[in-house]
Amino acid sequence: MQIRTLSIVIPAYNEGHTIQRILDKISAVDLNGGIAKQVIIVNDCSTDQTDEAVNKYMVENPCLPIIYLKHEINRGKGAALHTGISRATGEYIVIQDADLEYDPQEYNDLLKPIRNGFADVVYGSRFMGGSPHRVLFFWHTIGNKFLTAFSNMFANLNLTDMETCYKVFDTKMLQSIKLNEKRFGFEPEVTIKISRIPKVRIYEVGISYYGRTYDEGKKIGWKDGFHALYCIIKYGVFK
Repeated sequence: MQIRTLSIVIPAYNEGHTIQRILDKISAVDLNGGIAKQVIIVNDCSTDQTDEAVNKYMVENPCLPIIYLKHEINRGKGAALHTGISRATGEYIVIQDADLEYDPQEYNDLLKPIRNGFADVVYGSRFMGGSPHRVLFFWHTIGNKFLTAFSNMFANLNLTDMETCYKVFDTKMLQSIKLNEKRFGFEPEVTIKISRIPKVRIYEVGISYYGRTYDEGKKIGWKDGFHALYCIIKYGVFK
């Protein structure tokens, strides 16, 4: 599969202290096959220095093509992703958080099944392979595995990490889906809806994970887990 451009969609909310560093990492990635990068940042009405950091980076690094979009009110991660996805023009889209939990150097690993003609969608699993994983919260891991298994029941998949940030999609395929969830319900909704596309080919690739603690800026909590459960039922049962 020939890919000319990869669209990298970054939802950002109060990530002023990390977003320049993640952009540096994206800029440093040399994509195999001469694939170009299109970076789409969606600032979800941050109240910190995110806006200043992005504008400063764009001035100082004109060689990295960045589309910078802003929400006038805070609408949630899912809404920021909807905005970014709608503006993507690359053949494929990868979701990239603005923190430092995921390593852009693994883009080539994620794209390999697509470039070899096997996959339309690739999930980066934090529970596969021998890459480094920071040791963090027991109950988060249990919750993640439960939500993944519950989602698999309705999607008829055998994913190991439905909640992963790193997902690569065929752009036209993703843009053809009507997505509703404005916050952290994006993951189960998109997984279940993408699984229902006839003949879709979904692969997983093991990735590293440099997770954050709440003191370091982690935002997702137990309430988001319950909402994800609700979304699995909502989109899995009520088609």
